[in-house]
Amino acid sequence: MYNCLKLHPINRLWRCQVRRCPLSPLPFPAARPSTPPASSSSPILRPAFGAALLVLLASAPGADSSAWSAGAPAPEGIRFEEIGRQAGARLPHHSRIFPGKNGAVLDLFPGAGAVAAVGDYDDDGYDDLFVTDSGTGLGNHLLHNNGPDKDGNITFTDVTAAAGVGGGNSAHSLVTGALWFDYDNDGRIDLLVIRFGTPLLYHNEGNGKFRDVTAGSGLDKFANTAAVIAFDYDNDGRLDLLFGNYQRAVDLFDLKDRHVLPNRIDSADNGGGVTLWRNLGNGTFADVTEKAGLGKLSGWTLALGHADLDNDGWQDVYMAVDFGPDRLFLNNRNGTFREVTAEAIGIDGKHGMNVDVADYDHDGWLDIYITNITDDFLQECNMLWHNNGLDAAGKLSFTDVAKEAGVCSTLWGWAAKFADFDNDGWEDIMAADGMRTAGEQSYVPLLFKAITSPGFDPSNLDAWPAIGTMSWSGHQKKKLFRNLGNGTFKEIAEAAGVDNDLDGRGIAVADFDNDGLLDFYQTNKDQPSLLYRNRTAAAGNWLELKLAGTRSNRDAVGARVTVRAGGNLLIREVNGGNGFAAQSSTRLHFGLGAATKLDSLEIRWPSGLVESLPPSLALNRIYRVTEGKGLEPLAIRGAKPAAPTAAPGKHPSGKGARPRATGAPPSAGRLQ
Repeated sequence: MYNCLKLHPINRLWRCQVRRCPLSPLPFPAARPSTPPASSSSPILRPAFGAALLVLLASAPGADSSAWSAGAPAPEGIRFEEIGRQAGARLPHHSRIFPGKNGAVLDLFPGAGAVAAVGDYDDDGYDDLFVTDSGTGLGNHLLHNNGPDKDGNITFTDVTAAAGVGGGNSAHSLVTGALWFDYDNDGRIDLLVIRFGTPLLYHNEGNGKFRDVTAGSGLDKFANTAAVIAFDYDNDGRLDLLFGNYQRAVDLFDLKDRHVLPNRIDSADNGGGVTLWRNLGNGTFADVTEKAGLGKLSGWTLALGHADLDNDGWQDVYMAVDFGPDRLFLNNRNGTFREVTAEAIGIDGKHGMNVDVADYDHDGWLDIYITNITDDFLQECNMLWHNNGLDAAGKLSFTDVAKEAGVCSTLWGWAAKFADFDNDGWEDIMAADGMRTAGEQSYVPLLFKAITSPGFDPSNLDAWPAIGTMSWSGHQKKKLFRNLGNGTFKEIAEAAGVDNDLDGRGIAVADFDNDGLLDFYQTNKDQPSLLYRNRTAAAGNWLELKLAGTRSNRDAVGARVTVRAGGNLLIREVNGGNGFAAQSSTRLHFGLGAATKLDSLEIRWPSGLVESLPPSLALNRIYRVTEGKGLEPLAIRGAKPAAPTAAPGKHPSGKGARPRATGAPPSAGRLQ
């Protein structure tokens, strides 16, 4: 067991914002109106940081290192078991120690680097993990998923050395993230490692080894990158890359100018913006940021998300920006984007930390969840952007319903992911939080004194008080919001056993044991990572699809699957790394609740091809679907041939859910 108070200091920066009045809740369930609500028909101007500075002083509560190892599940509720240690997946993270005065303060911007990326690199049917570290000279970790043993227990083996992907943390470079994507469409996912520095690109050689191909890739632009997504923005069948850059492009390890922090708290314009790299199809990438209409951005980009938000078949982009307004860009379908921030979501003065996308209310339009800071230090409130669809003039708009939906607070929020953890057909939200857990003394009083002093320049690193061993919004309990299916959520983290109080960063969701229940991996800054196995005993029926493009990109990123079952409309899109500090599985998971059969299943590929699969396919199985070829069997390592599929079971309550034992599930390991 780890004592949180003895771990290295970490985390990020103070935040100030005045919360706007909430909008009236939308009716539910209901079809989208042809015109957006009156409150969304014109730009929403959110209160900016002004002369009045709201700072609530908070001291760190006492540590409880046992809080994350246990939790009493509610009867027949969502339940998890933390298995990181026995699975060989509990890895410590180490922050970078920056040189010079206030190096510990610089580490608060953005306090990242603890990242996990999920992907089946050896195509054996089990999702593997790549986990980063940040300390000078310390290696990253590639964990091979061994699958469940005869008792149903899953384990991982560290194969980093053999694979050759451990590097990246050098004297002048800091690993900040990672992403699996098949850049050359050869059927094997490759690995990108982003850094404060230049990125690293590893080609998957197909034999458990990777080759560093960075030098010939064109990805040679220095940047302080904090986020990356892979998506096919021009639908040419090749995955492109969008980098989210935090600070401007300066060497943070050899500062010539100490003015390297945000120049304003709510509208900073001295950040790194974004870089769009177009995949040229010959193993190289070209910087097309200016050409695509993204070159004028200068915000502190912290997280990125892509999705088809206006249902036109092309991927749009949401940028979560620290110290300034988030940005929303729609795809013009000609290789360029247009900004619709003001008219679609309004101008906010918050500090965006995460982007994830899902149709949480089953109305056929993808919604967006953004975390901010809402704790004793600040009261920003998260944003759940309810997609209003297109009005009569074809304009897209969103309404923030986070408060009304019950998902306003994730404390000092970081990653948050949509996932249907109980297979009831409604996507829940798992969120990480916690800024900096160190000593008992709070940094806030000292910081408040500094920032209220005449002439304080927030961009000057030397103007910030030393943080030493002080804590700041530490020991925060994680949040799990169960979707109640009526437009609202209920927080159940304690009952589910996931309310650990570590300084969380990334949430990577995957069905690691192929049992139809979604698990997740949580990374923590300067603390050990956690692996939560889903043990929900009365989950609903389910379906998982692994898509493979042919005319479309091989990873099928951007493909949309629409399932109708039991009176519900379920939409899922394959995404290329949405969110903060974690990439989830690219498999699409559908909880089906009491439904015992599908009414329809349609796939819209990025190429424009639309395919329908037979609704008679057996449930509670994992299928591979290849573009233009339909269902194909996919062998899974060590699995026996699947037995004839039985009809989905019914729960004694009559809800149609299949009871699950705490050991190996009935269908574990069957990948068809």
